[in-house]
Amino acid sequence: MNPDTPPLLVDSITEAIGTGAGRVVVSGSHGGISAGRFALQAGVRLAVFNDAGVGRDRAGVAGLDLLQAQGIAACTVSHDSARIGESASTFEYGVISHANAAAAAMGAAAGLRLRDWLATLAG
Repeated sequence: MNPDTPPLLVDSITEAIGTGAGRVVVSGSHGGISAGRFALQAGVRLAVFNDAGVGRDRAGVAGLDLLQAQGIAACTVSHDSARIGESASTFEYGVISHANAAAAAMGAAAGLRLRDWLATLAG
């Protein structure tokens, strides 16, 4: 992450379309398939979502696999740590719950505070 370019905070990942290309995007959206598709459309470098409780068949984190297939790093924060739909809450209070392999290769791991992990990318 470029220290001169802070993460783009968007309450809905759809807001990153047209503004998120090549950026680290922290969203308040769930991490499902549709959110992953919007992140792909936006061309993000790294996408952060809320796991929304994960749900049936891991629906709340399924977008991470979709993004991994395209080589895009993505992770979720626990729904217990941040408000769903509020990117500021995700950034400020989020604790990583799931990460795809691309994000894990960058150091993302369950239990890390999102903000602290993102700071390591800038430094």
